[in-house]
Formats: sequence, C-alpha cells, structure tokens
Amino acid sequence: MTARVLVVDDILPNLKLLEARLTAEYFEVLTVTNGADALKICADGRCDIVLLDVMMPGMNGFEVCRRLKQDPATSHIPVVMVTALDQASDRVRGLEAGADDFLTKPIDEIALLARVRSLSRLRLVLDELRARAMRSAKLKIADPLAKAMDGGGARGRVMLVDDRRSSVEAMSGALRADHNVEVEIDPRAALLRGGAGDLDLFIVSLGLAGYDALRLCSQIRSLERTRHIPVLAVAEPEDRDRILQGLDLGVNDFILRPLDRNEFVARVRTQVLRKRYADCLRENVEASIEMAVVDPLTGLNNRRYLDGCLADLVDRAVRDARPLSVMILDIDRFKAVNDAYGHEAGDRVLKSFAARVRKLIRGGDLFCRLSGDEFVVVMPETGLDAGAMTAGRVRAGVAAENFIIAADRPAIQVTVSIGLAESADDAPPELLRRADKALYLSKQRGRNRISANSGRLGAAPFGGMRETAIF
Repeated sequence: MTARVLVVDDILPNLKLLEARLTAEYFEVLTVTNGADALKICADGRCDIVLLDVMMPGMNGFEVCRRLKQDPATSHIPVVMVTALDQASDRVRGLEAGADDFLTKPIDEIALLARVRSLSRLRLVLDELRARAMRSAKLKIADPLAKAMDGGGARGRVMLVDDRRSSVEAMSGALRADHNVEVEIDPRAALLRGGAGDLDLFIVSLGLAGYDALRLCSQIRSLERTRHIPVLAVAEPEDRDRILQGLDLGVNDFILRPLDRNEFVARVRTQVLRKRYADCLRENVEASIEMAVVDPLTGLNNRRYLDGCLADLVDRAVRDARPLSVMILDIDRFKAVNDAYGHEAGDRVLKSFAARVRKLIRGGDLFCRLSGDEFVVVMPETGLDAGAMTAGRVRAGVAAENFIIAADRPAIQVTVSIGLAESADDAPPELLRRADKALYLSKQRGRNRISANSGRLGAAPFGGMRETAIF
C-alpha cells in the first residue's frame, strides 16, 4: 500500500535520508524545510501523511501540528512527530497538539515503515468516508467534518484486556475520571463483550499469560462487529518485534511500560477522538444513502429504491417458481384536496395515508411512494387472488375513517383506486406498466375500485384485464 508522504525538516541530510528510505519502499515523497510550506501543501491536499520534525526555526513542529489539526480541511491527515526529544512530557505535548505518533531520532527504519504503512491504511479508510460524506453536502446534510470536529475524546467506552492486577489498577485508575472502563482478564470473553457493546477502544496488554495477545488483536480486526474499534497495545520495551508485527496486523497505537500517566491518558483520548471522527463520517454516509432512497415526507422508500429491489424480487420469484404481485395505489381526487385546503393539508393526508396503508399490508411487503399521490406495494409469495384480498383490505381501510387535515377543520373522506398485476415472467417495467393500466381502469370506472391484470388473458381490454368491483 503506497501513500504520498510529506517530510518536513530544516536539516537537508535528514530530508534526504528519509526520502531515500521511503522512496525505496515505493512511497511518493515530498520534502519541505519549514512549517509554512508544509501547511500549504496539506491545505492543497497533496499529501496523505506528514513526518514532521519538532525542532525547526520560526514555526516549530508542535505549532504546525496544532494548526493542521485545528483546520477541518486538514485535521484528518495523520501526523508523525520526528524528534530527538525522548521525554514523556514532549510526547504528551505533541499528543495534545494532535500528533498521531512519534519517531525518535535516530530513526529505526523498521519502525518508520511500520508506522507509515499503518497510517496509510487508516488514511485510505478515512479518505473514502470523507469523500462520500462531502458528497452528501449536496443533499443538504449538515457538514460532516464540522460535526466530527465538535466531538470530544472524553467519556469513551474502553475495554481493558489485562490479567495483571497491578497493571489493571494503574491503567483503570488513570482513565476512570474521564472514561467508562470495563476490565476483562479473559481475551475470549473480551472479544464477545466488545462485539456486543458500543466500544470506543480496546486496550490490550501484549503480556497476557497463556494467550497470544496479537491473536486477539488480529481477531478484533477480522470480525465485522469489532473491526472499526481502535486497539492500543501496552508493551514492554523488549517487545519491539511484536509491536511492529502488531502494527502490521492493524494495531492503531502502542505505549511502553512503565507507563507515563499523562502520555497514556493523551493516547487514549486521541484514539477515542479518532474513533468518533470515523463513526461520524460513517453515520453521515449512511444518512446520505438513506436520503437517496427514502421519501422525506412519508418515510417510505422511493422510486429509486423500488427500481433497485423490484428486479431482485422478480428474479427470485422466477427462480423459486413462486408468485409475486404488485399493486399501484392512487389517492382519488387528491388535487382537489390541495386546491381546497392547501398543500400543507395535502401533506398531512399523504403522511396519514402512508401510515394507514402500512398497517394494512404485511411486514414483508415492499411499500414505496412513486411520486405525488401514487404509491406501490410489492407482495412476494402472493398470487392475484391473494393480492386482490389485500387490495380490498387497503381500499376499505382507507375509506373507513376520515383524514384529519387541521385542528380547526373537519376531517375529510379519502378514497383510493388500485391497480393490481401478477408477475408473468416479465421484466419489472412491464409488470409496473400492467399494474398502472389496471389503475387507469379503476379510475375510468368511477374510482374507489380495484382492477387486476393477470398478464395471461389476451382477449380482454388492456391485454387481459379483469375487474374486482368494490361497491
């Protein structure tokens, strides 16, 4: 997996060394020697990851990182601080500025590549989510990036997996003031509990007795219900090879023992915040998908959704040699309702009509709004006679009780005309066309009626039409 890496350092030999190492692994590398140029490249969207030196004249790395993370347009870009400083207080300062990770000079090549690859995977996922979320702005959904930036890294649900009592007490004690911490000493139970709940973070000790902690990390990543939950590994200094292996498996971050309390709290906060950022983008994508296929007035699926599902339902019916029927419903004289009472009253009728019909059909039937005052119900496992019974129940149920249009106005009577057609191995457009012709016949014969088209009677009007008259 490749990425565009921006290396920021005011010392030319450092730039050349990092550029050579990354280029040899087929990363695309850009180099600059100051913070101002780095901010411009990031703002232009020309890099995927930033390797940022801390000690630079003018604007130091902490300030550059802070500006990147405060700007919604660049806050998603992973930043790795490269520093000769090896004090916990410096790491905490970087984390508070928004840094995603640290590399200490002299840079270990294996650690460098593991970090860059890990962050490349993260960036790939977030980029796809951001692209879809930003497209949703055209559907008038609230700005997803601004919403994500509003979230905080506090009150996270954290699962701590460790079987050392002293370690558990130290870590949970550091976190409980700001987070809800669950402790589990059994890795298998932790996986089950984590998948059942709404976790923001797994903290996994790599020193679990009797169980390979990296296998747990791998299982967290492989299961659908846990794969989006970040993992923070807690390791001993001598666990270097296992740390690098964990990063390749999908571990998001690690911290070494003995734990510095402030650094530990800062890394947990960073991971919780990142999880919520990604969750916000996913929710936004789901909302945009829903807006594309759901009618906002009635809450029913729309014509776009119908077109996508009807073909599958028809194919299934043909494959299984099972019947399938479709009925199209049209509210009688709906234009007169709008003309007499206004469009607001008409909207109330449409919403009430949809709610009433939904109660009169089966839960497994597909109920959609086609357009205006026209609706469709797709009924799997239903032949024409059974479909006519459902249509009769709907027609009678709509007319049985008047519709309220306003608190200060009398309720009005509404009726519906229905066209019914059974699939006869024809394509979905033809099935809908036959149901629509049946609807036209119901309108033509006086409304508040049901007409049916079996698709098999060639001599009758409209290619085989028979009417089930309702008086």
